[in-house]
Amino acid sequence: MCDDGQLPPGLRLGGRPALEASDVDALPGTLDRLRHEIAEVRASRERLVLAADAGRRGIERELHEGVQQDLVALAVNLQLAGQLVDTDPAAAKTLLEEMGRDIRQALVETAQLAQRVYPPLLEAGLAVALRSALATAAISIPVAVDVAPSARYPHTVARTIYLCCLEILEHAETGARATVTVRDEPAGVVFDLVVNGTRPADPELNASRDRVEALGGRLTIASEPGGGARVTGSLPLPR
Repeated sequence: MCDDGQLPPGLRLGGRPALEASDVDALPGTLDRLRHEIAEVRASRERLVLAADAGRRGIERELHEGVQQDLVALAVNLQLAGQLVDTDPAAAKTLLEEMGRDIRQALVETAQLAQRVYPPLLEAGLAVALRSALATAAISIPVAVDVAPSARYPHTVARTIYLCCLEILEHAETGARATVTVRDEPAGVVFDLVVNGTRPADPELNASRDRVEALGGRLTIASEPGGGARVTGSLPLPR
C-alpha cells in the first residue's frame, strides 16, 4: 500500500496483478492468434492423416500392379517351363532365365516397398538407412550424404529425417544433384537438404513440414544460386 492509501500500480486487493488497459485491448488479437494456431494444428493433423491414407493406397496399388502381377506371371511361366522341359529344353532354359530376371526385379520392388512401410535399417543408424534407401529407391539423381556413422537419434527423430529426405528427393528433376547433411546443435538436430537445379513447390513440402512440426520442430526452404533450394529442418531432442 502506498503512503497515500492507494494500491500500487498493476496490483489489486489480494496481491494479484490487475489487467492493464493495454492488456484488455490486446485480448482480441491474442484470441484471434490462438484461433489461427488451433486451426493450423487441426489442418496439419488432417494433412498427416490424409498423407498416411494416400501412402497406404500407394503401397496397395504398387503391390497389386507390381509384386502381385510379377508373382502371377511367374506362376504361369513356371507351369509353362514344366511343360517345355521334355519337349523343348532350350526354350525351357530361356524361360527359366527370364523368370530369374523377373524374380530379381520383384525382390527390388519388395525391398523398396518395405523401406517405405518401415525402414528396418534405421536400427543400424540414420547414415546407413539413408545411403541404402538412396541407392535402391526410385531417385534418379546423385545424392551425397554427410551423416556421422556413429550418429544415433531417437527412432521418431531419425525416421522423420529419413522420410523427409526421401519425400523431397522424389520430386527432384532429372539432372539435378543433391546433398544431405545432418548435424547436432545445442538445441537439437538439424538436417540440410540442398538440391541444385530444382526447387520443391510448397505443396510438395507439406507432408515433410507436418512431420517436423508434429515433433515440435521447424522446416524452412530458401533459394540457392542457379535455381536450386535449401530445405532445412530442425528437431528438438528429448532431454
